[in-house]
Amino acid sequence: MSLCMLMDIFRSILNEQVRHMFDEIDYVLEGKNAERFASLYGFNPCNDLKGGNTMHQKEENCVKVPKIYWDLTCKGVLTMEWVDGIKLTDEAKLEKACLNRRKLIDQGLYCSLRQLLEVGFFHADPHPGNLVAIDSGTLAYFDFGMMGDIPRHFRVGLIQMLVHFVNRDTLGLANDFLSLGFIPEGVDIQSVSDALQASFGDGTRQSRDFEAIMNQLYDVMYEFDFSLPPDYALVIRALGSLEGTAKVLDPNFKVVESAYPFVIGRLLAEPNPDMRRILRELLICNDGSVRWNRLERLIAAISEQALESTGEASSEANSSNTMGWKSFDMRAVVGATEDLLHFILSEKGWRVRVFLVRDMIKVADVILQDEVVGYNLDEKRETREKSKFEGNSTFMRVVNGFRYLRQAVKLAPEMWTTMLIRVALKPEFHRFTLDIISAFSIHFSHKLPETFWVFISRLLHKMGRNNRFNDL
Repeated sequence: MSLCMLMDIFRSILNEQVRHMFDEIDYVLEGKNAERFASLYGFNPCNDLKGGNTMHQKEENCVKVPKIYWDLTCKGVLTMEWVDGIKLTDEAKLEKACLNRRKLIDQGLYCSLRQLLEVGFFHADPHPGNLVAIDSGTLAYFDFGMMGDIPRHFRVGLIQMLVHFVNRDTLGLANDFLSLGFIPEGVDIQSVSDALQASFGDGTRQSRDFEAIMNQLYDVMYEFDFSLPPDYALVIRALGSLEGTAKVLDPNFKVVESAYPFVIGRLLAEPNPDMRRILRELLICNDGSVRWNRLERLIAAISEQALESTGEASSEANSSNTMGWKSFDMRAVVGATEDLLHFILSEKGWRVRVFLVRDMIKVADVILQDEVVGYNLDEKRETREKSKFEGNSTFMRVVNGFRYLRQAVKLAPEMWTTMLIRVALKPEFHRFTLDIISAFSIHFSHKLPETFWVFISRLLHKMGRNNRFNDL
């Protein structure tokens, strides 16, 4: 990649930084930024907007922000509270202070993700020089001259881009770039999608490392004359700085992978149509097939919360979730599940229902093939083995999914039961149940007699063997 190409790509970022340089030398503005940041994310006393009372936010869920002394501050002088802290690069002092590195990373990540995806007002330069660890085991932020403020539709767009990237949905990603104004009108979206697909390769180059992801996108950005909105240029800077800072504490840290649970939490927590649509895109392919691996991973994450709440989770899992921000609000989970079921049962979800019936038959085939394997001599061996492998994969994901779901239901059995009853009473559910029964009857009409008698034979054989063992 040429130097000229790199200069064009980073032009927006550099222009935005130059613009903010003038803000950074206005210390009155920086002081106001610090107070606004503290009111949103800090645990300093702040105003309760509802009652006008002063309150303290919980320290474990926030970061430290120095107090501004306005009587000693002007445009050319900023006077703030002194904060004793340990540089994140000082490994010896961190160890001596017995500070939990995983917790520090979680706090920084949680705060940054709230800034970028939930609130919109964010610190654009969270490098190690602007963050220190304090004795209480939390982070303190400094330098509020370079701040960004992104509107809600940009925040939703950022979440959608992440989901499309995780799904390797290059056409969806290209449409995201167009809707957010990254590429000019009139550009052939399919060409952008093809270029993105080429940059991702055959899947062996997939990476969650932010720097590696950006390296994959640079050529595409240059080819199609990407133009980043100013605050999005700051988002890229903030994410890069965040990952670089976290890597000081954990060299294996990857910001996109670590942000995934928070993004899923946002999708589950917000019932607005945009978030529900993105959640469906995460779990359901464009052709209607279910992404069982993603669904299994999501249910497993919810199940992990169930284990933590009952004290059954492993110490390793608990230590990696020191702040509890990776847990999910069960009411939101149940609500999102009901919305997803309504979509599947609706007219728009007919393709999903077709694929669901197909996958159910695959799972049933696996169970039955275990009993008749070796008897279907008319089938080609290769075809049978391939079908069995695909069915086994789906079968294991479904089994694991139900096992995880059982743990999640334990958190709120009344809510889950009420929701399932509501869905079960819908006429659409009755029609879908009849479709399933009809499909099973047709598919297994010629297999059931053979399978049934083989199963009975083996069952009797096992019972006879157990009886002989008991006689001994």
